[in-house]
Amino acid sequence: MAKYWLPEPEIHDFPAAIDYLELLFPLPEAKQYVAELQKAKTIHKKAKDILRAAQLPLLPADNLHVNENIKKVKKGKKLSPILLVRGVQKLMIADGYHRLCAIYYLSEDLEIPCRLV
Repeated sequence: MAKYWLPEPEIHDFPAAIDYLELLFPLPEAKQYVAELQKAKTIHKKAKDILRAAQLPLLPADNLHVNENIKKVKKGKKLSPILLVRGVQKLMIADGYHRLCAIYYLSEDLEIPCRLV
């Protein structure tokens, strides 16, 4: 499991999460969620469970960003943990949807490091 993942999210993941969350929440609330994500401990959840909880489709393997992440992993490069926010009825992937899909193609049962608030 650890062979695919960096120990901590990359710095650029947090502004990307704000960009996404700002589409769903007012900017101050989006920033608050990201501040909480920055402080949250990293946990591990199965790829299939994250995808189901988010109620999102599995992106095709030939999607540009999914394919790039699959290639990275096959070359031995590590991916950044994903950032998640609990919604009322579903999980929001604030950053890392393409990485999640890429790992799912390796095995839906792989555990993914994530931050969850």
